[in-house]
Amino acid sequence: MTPAEAARAMLARCAPLPPERRPLRDALDLVLAEDVTSPIDLPPWDNSAMDGYATRSADLSGGGPVELEIIETVAAGAQPTKPLGPGQATRIFTGAPLPAGADGVIRQEDTDLRPPARVAIRNPRDAGRNVRRRAEDIRRGATVLVAGTPLGPAQLGVLASIALGEPLVHRRPRVAFLGSGDEIVDLDRAPEILAGHKIATSNSYTLHGMIRRAGAEPVELGIARDTRDSLREHLGRAAGADLLVTTAGVSVGEHDLVRQVVQELGGTLELWRIAMRPGAPVGFGVLHGRPWLGLPGNPVSAMVTFELFARPMIRRLLGHALPFRRTVAVTVEDPITLGPPLRHFLRVIVEAGEGGGLVARLTGPQGSGILTGMARANALLIVPADLPAVARGTTLPALMLDDPRHVAEPPY
Repeated sequence: MTPAEAARAMLARCAPLPPERRPLRDALDLVLAEDVTSPIDLPPWDNSAMDGYATRSADLSGGGPVELEIIETVAAGAQPTKPLGPGQATRIFTGAPLPAGADGVIRQEDTDLRPPARVAIRNPRDAGRNVRRRAEDIRRGATVLVAGTPLGPAQLGVLASIALGEPLVHRRPRVAFLGSGDEIVDLDRAPEILAGHKIATSNSYTLHGMIRRAGAEPVELGIARDTRDSLREHLGRAAGADLLVTTAGVSVGEHDLVRQVVQELGGTLELWRIAMRPGAPVGFGVLHGRPWLGLPGNPVSAMVTFELFARPMIRRLLGHALPFRRTVAVTVEDPITLGPPLRHFLRVIVEAGEGGGLVARLTGPQGSGILTGMARANALLIVPADLPAVARGTTLPALMLDDPRHVAEPPY
């Protein structure tokens, strides 16, 4: 199965989670589950865009300096009580409603105050300007945000401006994750790690970070031993999660028991092995009625396969219509020789080239245990399976790891 075929099969098992109303301050990065229409005009009335004086253009049509009578002062939050007549002005502040009869605001810098209650307009350049018109941003009854919109800071501000304090959003998925292996320990056993007797569970920390970055709530299940009993115990804790992600134990070794235990617990195995490197031994199925994704144990393989498969699944659960990162065309700066005829995902640094396009260079050796290369990379260079070698200057697609733009179909 190709990576794209595998990704489509996985997403077919995922659907946006049930919606719920959430307080607006807790809705950042969640996805709207309904269209939102405005109950009000915004702004609700014509208001001043400047500190200055509300005036009538007819009084300023001569082009030269003019002196006007100040009939009242209106601050933001107050309402004007007097309409403007000929030869009159209202002292006004940013955001305050425009008085009847006024059609513009002269900025304060173009005026001179003449006590006790007159103002000289030195420059009438703003006649008829500096007014925010009623409903120029939002009209009552208009759809301001549609279902499927991710709620960023600007969207939260829009909802606040129409007094929607609890939008209907798809809830944040809970993603349980599990490491396994007798050699793997957490950092509370640092002396054994530093002595070379055990290996730190780096996957637990990268997965925790990747799950949070994808917008989900991480649920750590710990580290299971390479026994059926230990795996059963740990996997049983995932019953309330929306997605289960495991690392290691999905290959063909005699201690790779995760696939078997998933099936013993009543789960299904829907695919295993993908024509790619790194990360060929990937398992996918359903356990406890929820999707299960079994990632390889090598750190780079785990991160690459999470990016290609787990992250789009999380985005689909969140309600995103565009689950996949996009690719961009890059020019390869390093000659590359590859191994088996598989689709390769190489860690690269993409940056602007001298000619204006994007260029990619390898982060260094591409072994699946070299995690520092992943730490330096900002993209994955995609090399097709039918290309055993890549010459310098070749144009290939690269999956950008820090790009906020997404697409509907897997581009790999």
